[in-house]
Amino acid sequence: MLKDGVLDPQGEAVRHALGSLGFDGVGGVRQGKVIELDLADGTTEATVREMCEKLLANTVIESYSVELG
Repeated sequence: MLKDGVLDPQGEAVRHALGSLGFDGVGGVRQGKVIELDLADGTTEATVREMCEKLLANTVIESYSVELG
């Protein structure tokens, strides 16, 4: 997800479109992305976080979370 305070033009476009479709009461929309990885057994959360820090997330403007399951 984009960090708070970072302009989200896609989210704003979605908010506007929802209003145009009659869905009132949506004050704001933040749009993000999901990256799903098929990992080898034993891959740690720390390794996945390192992947995010080095490649998958732009940590200057984005925040991320990791779910292993």
